[in-house]
Amino acid sequence: MTRCTRRLPLIAALLGLAFAVPVQAEEAYDPWPGLVQDIFNGRPMNDGSAVIGIEMPYRAEDAAIVPVTLRSKLSPADSRRIRSITLVIDRNPAPMAAKFELGADANVSEISTRVRINNYTDVHAVAELSDGQLYVSKVYVKASGGCSAPAGKNVEEANSRLGKMRYRQFAREEAPASRVREAQIMIGHPNNSGLQMDQVTQLYIPAFFINQLKLTQDDSPVLSMEGGISISEDPNLRFTYVSNGAKRFRAEARDTEGHVFRNEWDVEKPGT
Repeated sequence: MTRCTRRLPLIAALLGLAFAVPVQAEEAYDPWPGLVQDIFNGRPMNDGSAVIGIEMPYRAEDAAIVPVTLRSKLSPADSRRIRSITLVIDRNPAPMAAKFELGADANVSEISTRVRINNYTDVHAVAELSDGQLYVSKVYVKASGGCSAPAGKNVEEANSRLGKMRYRQFAREEAPASRVREAQIMIGHPNNSGLQMDQVTQLYIPAFFINQLKLTQDDSPVLSMEGGISISEDPNLRFTYVSNGAKRFRAEARDTEGHVFRNEWDVEKPGT
């Protein structure tokens, strides 16, 4: 065995160590403390296990459309209410995925949507209550590449559906007299992340997404969303709320290019 040959195992071991250290450092790095500073101005975070629930699959089937459900866990006897919920995907390029403002009289108790996940990551839900305190819960999701995944529709198809909205209602198990409703709003929009590549030109597609959504029953606020690039193509919100007896349900959405989309529906005949 030559001297060079005898040195090969040592060289390989040193190279392996050199490459392993950055990987271990990356895995050990926790972006959450910095995000608390950046997004919430360093405000104290309380344990939210009895306040806000967050449900996501541990291993996502498709990183571009990962389902997430946010659910109030406040006791009916609790005099506080949730004012807002901020969804933070820690390792996404733009971590704040969405901020939901809940109507004061709508009693929204559950919100579901679909998001993009770019790397294995913690996902935090931060609820601000009427007492001014922040409460946080988190889950861990194994998914990657969602922000750069190609759009599911071609440009022509996406443009033909731009801003088209649908409103649906779902039957609830409560007695017919109950005013609790479960509804869904769907908006046709590519919600380009800015990280996707045009497969023909090989150029990045500019970011273009719904950044504001307001839902009202007549003129009373139900739910509003400040969205970012992490919300999946064709934004989809499913939620519960308490009816105030309004006959019309209204939606207004705005995107990053200044388009405004509006629609309204007869509450008793939702449809398209």
